[in-house]
Amino acid sequence: MIALADKIEKSFGGRVLYSGATLQLNAGERWALVGPNGAGKTTLLRIIMGLESADEGTVTFARDTTLGYLEQETKLAGNKTALQEVLDSAVEIREVERLITELEHAISQSDEGEEQERMLERYGHAQDRFDRLGGYELNARARAILSGLGFPIEDFDKPAKDFSGGWQMRIALSKLLLRHPDLLLLDEPTNHLDLESVQWLEQFLASYDGAVLLVSHDRTFMDACVSHVASLENKRLYTYSGNYSSYLKQREDNLEQLKAKRAAQERDIVHMEVFIERFRYKPTKAKQVQERVKRVERIKEELVVLPESHQAMHFRFPEPPRTGDMVVSLEGVSKHFGSNRVYDDLNLTLYRGDHVALVGPNGAGKSTLMKLIGEAIAPTAGKIELGKNVTHAYYAQHQLETLNPANTVIGEMDEVAPGWTSSEERRLLGAFLFHGDDVLKRVSVLSGGERARLALAKMLVAPDPLLLLDEPTNHLDIDSVDVLERALKDFSGTIVLISHDEHLVRAISNKIVDVRDHKATVYAGDYEYYAYKRAQIEAEQQEAQGAAYVAATRPNATAEPKPEGRNVKTREQRRAEAEARQARSRALASTKRRLAEVEAALAPAQKRYAELMELMASEELYNDAAAFDRAMKEYTSLSKKIPLLEEEWLELTEKMEADV
Repeated sequence: MIALADKIEKSFGGRVLYSGATLQLNAGERWALVGPNGAGKTTLLRIIMGLESADEGTVTFARDTTLGYLEQETKLAGNKTALQEVLDSAVEIREVERLITELEHAISQSDEGEEQERMLERYGHAQDRFDRLGGYELNARARAILSGLGFPIEDFDKPAKDFSGGWQMRIALSKLLLRHPDLLLLDEPTNHLDLESVQWLEQFLASYDGAVLLVSHDRTFMDACVSHVASLENKRLYTYSGNYSSYLKQREDNLEQLKAKRAAQERDIVHMEVFIERFRYKPTKAKQVQERVKRVERIKEELVVLPESHQAMHFRFPEPPRTGDMVVSLEGVSKHFGSNRVYDDLNLTLYRGDHVALVGPNGAGKSTLMKLIGEAIAPTAGKIELGKNVTHAYYAQHQLETLNPANTVIGEMDEVAPGWTSSEERRLLGAFLFHGDDVLKRVSVLSGGERARLALAKMLVAPDPLLLLDEPTNHLDIDSVDVLERALKDFSGTIVLISHDEHLVRAISNKIVDVRDHKATVYAGDYEYYAYKRAQIEAEQQEAQGAAYVAATRPNATAEPKPEGRNVKTREQRRAEAEARQARSRALASTKRRLAEVEAALAPAQKRYAELMELMASEELYNDAAAFDRAMKEYTSLSKKIPLLEEEWLELTEKMEADV
């Protein structure tokens, strides 16, 4: 056991967050802490960390346990570089290092004798401890962590205070990961990370040998790295084994069992109350009546309490104005910031109905591309043209600052929803999880997540046909992300999205633009297609690197004599060839997996296309304008999707035949 939170109770202003909450954290366990907005997830992290006190209960730790806590916001000061900030966080290693330096100086100044012998013994122990703590690899580990979290090498020596808030959060996370505490507490660690950094963090945490407790809205991230889930429900804490998807299934199964047990209890109560009422005044039945009265009281005391149901609000957002087929075109676009070259001769066209995710390593220029599309910045060279009737709305974290702190939530909506009734506004705000008196809160008292939801709601009141969304899920909880996902999936206009939330990207994107190496490469398919193509490219690169390594290390291998006719290879050659074989094997497995996915998507799409063709020949459909519009929208989508799937199917089958 590393830590035990035992029978924790916490209230705020008479409102009970939870009582009797117990959670034991053991080495090698990675826990996700989940629950509805306002359930007290961050509060529980702070109680375990000792930053807040519980009303009841205790938190105990194993002896000499080290703790690390990443909060949602942080601010770095001083003149240390990013690398130095991270290195200096390894306090224990630094203390041992200082002791070694002090002992070296003292030994050099001392004479031979017992005192020097004692110092030499301490010096040996200190060196052993420094080695065990990883002191000799400290610099390499710090650099690897910074690189994994998206820092380019040239930024390692940049002052930490000069980075934006998001990058400072990455530095704070790097410091924690380098320290490698026994218990790691992370509050929304994927905020401010890109997809590639999130995937690196998944791998890091999946092999973490201490205990991890994290709060996150990113379901794919939790599926990849957590082994247990603690869920705050109905003011209680329930624990589950497995990742987030496993938790959802277990919770649903448990809920069905609870409902069945509750129904049985209620039936028993009704039956006994009927008996009690019927024979209450009959002396010969007095004993049976009293027995049933006691049993009813006992059942009512043990009555199963069902979890609160969080019903999803169903709200159909207004349709955006219809645009021309071409929404935005970039021709020969270059963008430089001084000597920093981001793009040269970039060509990209987006069309009506495209739901585009911009992906790629951090710093490659995703936000720059979005700002170019949104006319927030001008290109250094080239032409950017918006299509007919195209207007755009741009959402990024700075949009939260445009909210008026003096307004109420519903007052903010009044400014962008002229002509809407109060009930219509409340219904929309309900879709974004503002219920009851929440709409009367002042903007000044809203949390970061509440502000983000309000800004998104304002954007979708009367949506522009082109939505530009830069990390819209930061500060949102899972329920809020669900609301946004439903709104975006049904959006008939064009979307350009940057998000570290792989679940959201998978759910809404039908086209991927990969931004890297000063280029933007279009993948005309969903995220699964993009992931397959990237895996294929990386496997080919690894194979080429392996072959290049063999050629570089053994340039004259073919000319050397082969003893007894055998091909003698160096260990490096065998390793490179083994890596190349593994790369080919991974590529083949990826091809098989993607072929199965394409076949599973193609068959129903072709069937539905045939159904729509038959339906659209019906005169009844033309008499129902709404049904006709829906059918046409689906027909148009399928007519674009099916040829892409068929083309990919042919490509995959040819590759399978070539590789087998």
